[in-house]
Amino acid sequence: MTLPRIFIDADACPVKDEVYRVAGRYGLQVFVVSNAFVNTPREAWIERVLVDAGPDVADDWIAERAGPGDIIITSDIPLADRCLKAGAQALKANGQSFTPDSIGSALAGRMVGEHLRSIGVATSGPPPFGPKDRSAFLQSLDRAVVMAKRAVR
Repeated sequence: MTLPRIFIDADACPVKDEVYRVAGRYGLQVFVVSNAFVNTPREAWIERVLVDAGPDVADDWIAERAGPGDIIITSDIPLADRCLKAGAQALKANGQSFTPDSIGSALAGRMVGEHLRSIGVATSGPPPFGPKDRSAFLQSLDRAVVMAKRAVR
């Protein structure tokens, strides 16, 4: 049986420690992908991947490798879309899952927000990240791992 892998879009990810805890419990490989140094635990199953700086370089690295059974941790909607199309699951740090049914509206909302900002309209960012988000993420990641393990059998 092939085990699922977890890819973290790590530059601004607040739940890396939670990913390590869950991955360690299940014995999963974790790829921590960023374009700047990110401190990671020294474990054989955690691989730090440092990519060149530039738009979408880390996203491209992840999307080119993600496949069925894999789990992607990202808030980047276009990256989530690419990974879903490759058969992977995608989760936000707050535990929300991107799904084939929800990704279209997420992409549309992102485009609307970009348009509003381009014409000078002030938009609000995401709400502050809190303990409830961390707890929801842990529950979602645990569910995603169980689903991924079933999918890769």
